[in-house]
Amino acid sequence: MSDINSPVKLYITLTSPYARLARIVVLEKELGDKVEQIIAKTRQVDSPYYQVNPSGRVPCLILSDGTRLEESQLVCSYLDHLDAPPLFEPPTGTVGLQVRRLEAMARSLMDGVSVWIREGFRPVDERSPGIVGHEQARAARLIDVWENEIIDSAMQGDLNNMAQLTLITALQLEQWNPEFKWREGHPRLVEWCDQLSDRPSLQETAPVL
Repeated sequence: MSDINSPVKLYITLTSPYARLARIVVLEKELGDKVEQIIAKTRQVDSPYYQVNPSGRVPCLILSDGTRLEESQLVCSYLDHLDAPPLFEPPTGTVGLQVRRLEAMARSLMDGVSVWIREGFRPVDERSPGIVGHEQARAARLIDVWENEIIDSAMQGDLNNMAQLTLITALQLEQWNPEFKWREGHPRLVEWCDQLSDRPSLQETAPVL
């Protein structure tokens, strides 16, 4: 029989922006004694992690009864509700719809820049200029939109919703991709990002080269 008081197991990598979302929630919710974080070995042939999560993706959360939760939005939601009132759950009604709309747009940016980064890690002769160009253009369009959207009330104040969390994580992918030059011509977005960047949870989980 599983121990309901034992920590849940959160499988992560230190390079995944999706795992970073979950790591930030753990810190913001002060769940260190309730969540055991385990570094997963992904993208390796016959990695033992594939016995834990056959898809090989992170984050992956294993509950005390063995239930496996995969996909960052689901994992973050579970962690947010694990202890004390949730911090990141959107409100109901039109305000909540607005937060979810902005989160979806931030996730589109994260998804595209992540594909762009992964393409850059491939051997030079295996990279696709078409994919790089597509994601570069997508990111540029979204950044232009975010320069105006960032003044929305849902994006202001302390870190308190997944739209904010997803966007700051996406923007900080610039540390892994020097070609992701979003700052020039976007002063409001730069100011917003720089104000949040000093937050301890963001500092502790900052992307490392």
